[in-house]
Formats: sequence, C-alpha cells, structure tokens
Amino acid sequence: MRFDVISLFPEILDPYFDASILGRAKESNLVEILTHQLRDFSLNKHHTVDDTPYGGGAGMVLSVEPIAEAVKYVQSLVQGKKSRSILFSAKGRLFTQEDARRLALYDSLILICGRYEGVDERVSECVVDEELSIGHYVLTGGEIPALVVVDAVARLIPGVLGNTESAITESHTVLGTLEYPQYTRPETWEGKTVPSILLSGDHANIALWRRQNERDATFGDASKKQSSHE
Repeated sequence: MRFDVISLFPEILDPYFDASILGRAKESNLVEILTHQLRDFSLNKHHTVDDTPYGGGAGMVLSVEPIAEAVKYVQSLVQGKKSRSILFSAKGRLFTQEDARRLALYDSLILICGRYEGVDERVSECVVDEELSIGHYVLTGGEIPALVVVDAVARLIPGVLGNTESAITESHTVLGTLEYPQYTRPETWEGKTVPSILLSGDHANIALWRRQNERDATFGDASKKQSSHE
C-alpha cells in the first residue's frame, strides 16, 4: 500500500515513518510512504502557498492552487490504483478504527496536512474525497493526524504486524470495546498479583475471562479511577 503525505513540514514526518514497525514495513516493501513539500507546487516565484483571508480576520489561509497541483501530481503517480485523498481539518469527521479498516482496502492514500488559520474551502469542495479529524481539539497542523492515520491503517496490512492475531484481538476491533487487561512478569508487584486464571494454563477459561473483561470504550473505568483519587 502507498501513502503520499503533502505537508509544509515533511521533515517532521519522516523520522516516525522510518522507525519501528512502519520502518520495517517499508524495508519489507509492504508499504510505501512518501512525503511531499507543498511549497514545491506553488505557482509563484516566492513559493508562497498561503494568503490573507477574504473578509478579513486573523491568520493566513492555505491556497487552493498549490494543494490542487500537489494532489494532481500524486494522482498521476498512482494512476490505475484504487486511491483516496483526505484533508485533515478541525471540521472533519472523527477518525475511528472502522475508518482505518475501510481505508486499508485502498491501494493508495493521499493525505493533505492543513496549517495556519485554515484551508481554502474549495479544497474540501473540489479537490479531496473526504475530511477527517482525530479529535475535538485544535492542532497546529495536520501532520500529527497524518501520522495517526498512516500508523492505524498500515498496521492492518497483512504482514506489517509480526503477529497477525494482534490486529484481531486489540481494542476497538469490535466497535465500542477495549481490550482486556494485560499482565507480564513479575507475578506480584507491591502486593498486586496477576489474576490466578492467567497463571492456570487453562486456555478455554482464560479466553472466557478475557471476553468477560473487555472494557467499554466510553472509558467508564478510567473515569471511576480518576474520581476515586480526587
């Protein structure tokens, strides 16, 4: 699978893409991740990609032209592939594990990182296929959302994870649930002991315990824990 990330700061993305699981996936040719400098697609000699907003207001707005040119360029490289283009913005739909599974079915994803005060609305209307957000808060730019989406999608590609069961049993695989509690050595730490069922060797009962201890994705347990320390 191929990921193309269009950004004003590609240099902050590459180290993450080259490390750990994603780095090994790239070396094994399971994924291809390329970053593109948005300024390379500017239509003026100063390589500017933003301008003041019509109607006034604070900040600068990314222009539609360089983004459209960048997307057009990447699309020419992935012709014939099943591709989808995504803009990250605060008004985008919230990205979920279900979206990660949906996007993993594509051959190519083109990810556009917003910056500054915002992005010309015509990018959303005419250039990209969809808008996504990773949460109800404001970030400096779309680079962190791009890292999140690439990571979440890439790990669903066969062969990327060392253990294929990992992607099947983890949190959010079933909508609304979090994975069961996990433990490792030491067996006892500061008086807290690993549940005895996990030490029993009875795999059927362990599987039952894990199903019974899947947690609600509303994070009710976490909120209870927090309130108990207040």
